[in-house]
Amino acid sequence: MPTVLTAADVERIAALAHLDLSDAEVRLFTTQLAQILEYAQRLKEVDTSAVSATWHPGAAAPGLRPDTVRPSLPLEDALAGAPERGPEGLFRVPKVIE
Repeated sequence: MPTVLTAADVERIAALAHLDLSDAEVRLFTTQLAQILEYAQRLKEVDTSAVSATWHPGAAAPGLRPDTVRPSLPLEDALAGAPERGPEGLFRVPKVIE
């Protein structure tokens, strides 16, 4: 991690993200990103030797329920609110990708 974040660093990051930043935004983000990097550096100093590397809050969650076959919604009910039906009982929707 660089010790000092410069405006040139922020402009390079903005260019990589295809962002056009004003001079005021570059100054603001230079300060804010420097603070974030400083905070990340302080986190590296925290003693985590007593924390297991594989601990995760989701590890103690109960397992998923087993799959069971159940009747589905009848086709007529599913298509009842459709503005237009396509072939084979499908929804017909406007084209959104050219």
